[in-house]
Amino acid sequence: MKTEKLKEDIQKLSQGCFPDDKEAYGKLIGDLGENEKAQQYLFEKARETAALTYGNKIYIRGLIEISNICKNNCYYCGIRKDNRKVSRYRLSPEIILECCRYGYDKGFRTFVLQGGEDPGLTDEKMVDLISKIHREFPDCGITLSLGEKERESYQRFFDAGADRYLLRHETADSSHYRKLHPPELSLHHRMECLEILKEIGYQTGCGCMIGSPYQTEENLGQDLVYLKRFQPHMVGIGPFISQKDTPFRDFSNGTLTRTLIMLGLIRLLLPQVLLPATTALGTIHPRGREMGILAGANVVMPNLSPRENRKKYLLYDNKLGTGEESGEGLELLKQQMSRIGYEVVTDRGDYKEKGMV
Repeated sequence: MKTEKLKEDIQKLSQGCFPDDKEAYGKLIGDLGENEKAQQYLFEKARETAALTYGNKIYIRGLIEISNICKNNCYYCGIRKDNRKVSRYRLSPEIILECCRYGYDKGFRTFVLQGGEDPGLTDEKMVDLISKIHREFPDCGITLSLGEKERESYQRFFDAGADRYLLRHETADSSHYRKLHPPELSLHHRMECLEILKEIGYQTGCGCMIGSPYQTEENLGQDLVYLKRFQPHMVGIGPFISQKDTPFRDFSNGTLTRTLIMLGLIRLLLPQVLLPATTALGTIHPRGREMGILAGANVVMPNLSPRENRKKYLLYDNKLGTGEESGEGLELLKQQMSRIGYEVVTDRGDYKEKGMV
């Protein structure tokens, strides 16, 4: 009986008539975690929903981790300011352009420039870099993931040629946010940044950690309420994975099952969303990324960063950085996706509005 009730709830969610409140979502998340048959039904519905807009296409993004310098002290992050064990780096524009050239030759048509909130990455330097990438690769998308900025900075980057911006909100519950971040950071400001990005015209992405310290099912329910209201173009979620040099070193990692459940629910809530199967998912399970695709994800982000820098960008322990995760393993990735019925495509992979196929 419980399985049938959960299937009914999943059906309601896909039709947009499930109660839109954190308690109802939280209970659904908890109940699904205890019912494997209902989970499989959720994943089946999520795959069907993704296929209506994107078919069996998997979009690839070339991730370039441009700096591991950060002014912030988020309690969960391995590159936090107070971690003295990090070997800091900032890639030069020449090296970043070389990474783009390598990726372009491999078939990548979107580059993701990700970094800590590095004061040395001034607006002038970023505008110059974005302009150079845009000029050399006019058929490519440019995604930024550089943290919280002022409106003027976001506008300048957009005018220089950036198309997308990913800023994970991490949790939509303000009291939970306080437990994960130092006092100078606020959920209000982060959400304000997301609103500004959308207003400017970016394809805007947010996202949360699954299984982060002190998180409740109701917290995750609040994330779903926020995502439905905000209507992002991208959602990046992944399991919390501890890092040995942070205050959260002794906390348990997030689980594969709960992360997959959240991917499936997000796909039903936001049918057109671009939804990555993240590196963190592949880190906690050898087939995590394929399982993410089979739960409704449709984006993978292989790493194009120089090999010598990948092990220095350790947001969490045991992060994937070679093999199929890396740009060099693209053929292997294509084979893996083909085995589960999907095709890795050479495409910018832009967000598709409802009705666009």
